[in-house]
Amino acid sequence: MKLLKSRMLNLAKKSDSDIDYSDIAELDETFWQNAKPELPNKKKSVSIRLDDDLLSWFRNQGKGYQTMINSVLKSYMLAHKKR
Repeated sequence: MKLLKSRMLNLAKKSDSDIDYSDIAELDETFWQNAKPELPNKKKSVSIRLDDDLLSWFRNQGKGYQTMINSVLKSYMLAHKKR
């Protein structure tokens, strides 16, 4: 998360003309005619017991730490689902 914040801060310091957009395709009217909004999956509120050091580490990553915990658990699930 800290690396992401660092990258975002560095990007914010650049002017638009200094950012390389060459690998991003132009979006024309055809794209928008076929585009369909996709709503995120609803989250379910749960109570879970975590080790204090684990929770502290995630909280120290900053805002969005619960989303990060969700991402880690989802990655683990998907990795083990393939087996």
